[in-house]
Amino acid sequence: MSKLEIRNVSKTFETRYGKVEALKDVSLQIAPNEFAVIVGPSGCGKSTILNIVAGLEKTTSGTVLMDGKEITGPGADRGMVFQSYTLFPWYTVRKNVEFGLLIRGVPADERRRIAEHYIEMVGLKGFEEIYPSGLSGGMKQRVAIARALANNPEVLLMDEPFGALDAQTRVVMQELLLEIWEQAQTTILFITHDIDEAVFLADTVYVMSRRPGTIKARISVNLPRPRNHKIYETPEFISLKSQIVDLLWEESVQAATETQIQETNGGMFR
Repeated sequence: MSKLEIRNVSKTFETRYGKVEALKDVSLQIAPNEFAVIVGPSGCGKSTILNIVAGLEKTTSGTVLMDGKEITGPGADRGMVFQSYTLFPWYTVRKNVEFGLLIRGVPADERRRIAEHYIEMVGLKGFEEIYPSGLSGGMKQRVAIARALANNPEVLLMDEPFGALDAQTRVVMQELLLEIWEQAQTTILFITHDIDEAVFLADTVYVMSRRPGTIKARISVNLPRPRNHKIYETPEFISLKSQIVDLLWEESVQAATETQIQETNGGMFR
């Protein structure tokens, strides 16, 4: 059985300009402990998929299943990490990591033990009592990852978590995430615009079409693990990247053509 299955999901938003079809008949399956990545053009509905899996958005049609059971709302079995760090500035690193455990009523000694375990896992041992204002961007995102993992989620949902980081820090964080994933043995669904990042991290890359978003291609990434930054230089990596670039280029060209036609006709919502 798949750990996560998105089955014929469509989503239409009501706006003051009319209906906007964000997703159309999206289907994919993610195995237990798989690292799945979704890439696609801007506005194709990548984050909408993640919000639906998280239980933060309802589908217009279709279902999302986890271990064969339909997802109907948020749950502790799914953790989420956003591009913005979403840390509480008035809490220390340890208190931020403990927050979900506190809400669940976990005793103080147990909260501290769990938090310190994941703080060490993300490489922040010694920073437990520091506030977010004293941390770099990469360190803040490590705290956010530790906080999500502390709740022991079965699926980790990540929405461009490294998008705000500089290039060098981003690569370091990618390598760290793979190390954490291999230790934690959780299932990850990861959204990114960065094709290098997608190929580097993934077991499977799903390429989406322009809006309304659907799955254009499923690409298996059979690169050896464990991986580090040197894999970027290999012919196998370059070939996979080129394949995804070509798929997205087709979508970008068609999207630009459609936009030009809409502008010529006076706009989409005239």
